[in-house]
Amino acid sequence: MRYVVSGLSPKPYSHLYGLSEAALAEKGVKRYVAEATSGFPDRIEMRNTYSGESVLLLNHVSVKEDTPYRASHAIFVLEGAETAYRGEDEIPDVMYSRLLSLRGFDNKGMIVDADVARGADIEPLVARLFDNPRVSHINAHYAAFGCYSGRIDRI
Repeated sequence: MRYVVSGLSPKPYSHLYGLSEAALAEKGVKRYVAEATSGFPDRIEMRNTYSGESVLLLNHVSVKEDTPYRASHAIFVLEGAETAYRGEDEIPDVMYSRLLSLRGFDNKGMIVDADVARGADIEPLVARLFDNPRVSHINAHYAAFGCYSGRIDRI
């Protein structure tokens, strides 16, 4: 079973890069400067940010379909990120190192199956979820805070 993990496109967020704190606040966005590596996981490049890097905390709609599972939550994006991560058959370190809630969705935005995993247990769970032909994609969320992490699709 082959899969791809995708980071978010920077296009919906690039207009926020470099805005003043006041302008960000008007849009419901807050800027942070990472004080330590790994505290602010970026959803575009799918990596832990480094101390001193600027991140934007904003709301992201991860399930857009009009279902009971429609969802949005806070995420961090690295200010200035330009290239979305794409990893074939690999779980990026930013996901591997955290407890994930993996939610298998059908093509109508309904959850078919879900479970939690960390580290070496993530790939077997991805395989198990994709064994169900009704699962069209998997949304990964960080289990502790519930924030969207990334999307996993079959190849």
